[in-house]
Amino acid sequence: MKTMIYTLLVGAALTGCNKQEESANVQSLNQQFISAWNSKDAGKVTGMLADDVDFVQGEVHYKGKSEVTEKWVNATMPTTKSLKTSVISSVNDTQTAYEAGTFSVDVLPQAAGEKAGYGEGNYMLLWKKAADGIWKLSYAQLEDLPVQVKQ
Repeated sequence: MKTMIYTLLVGAALTGCNKQEESANVQSLNQQFISAWNSKDAGKVTGMLADDVDFVQGEVHYKGKSEVTEKWVNATMPTTKSLKTSVISSVNDTQTAYEAGTFSVDVLPQAAGEKAGYGEGNYMLLWKKAADGIWKLSYAQLEDLPVQVKQ
């Protein structure tokens, strides 16, 4: 009887330790990213980037966290506000999370007397789980239309 109870306890302990990984919540990851972007929190946005992140926009391709931070995040964030997305497709599992759709953003005037603009286009964001279990943005692609002057 003691052997059977011991066997059941060991089996229960082993089953309880067998933690299953959960899929990413890609919508939550993207909302955190967009919220940080709209709050102009470049540090938080940069912290969400993978070390080997790729950013592609038309013919432009930036590679690596420092280049993407300098040439996309720091260069673009101050010129925009009210970034919004509409999801068209998303897929996620325990190691990757993908979302694609359309975006819109207000573009601030670059000089006094200029009018504000409105930008829109398509986006794709790919998140990967890092070795430490933290989700990082691994790939971002934007295909945008020319900025329109706001009336």
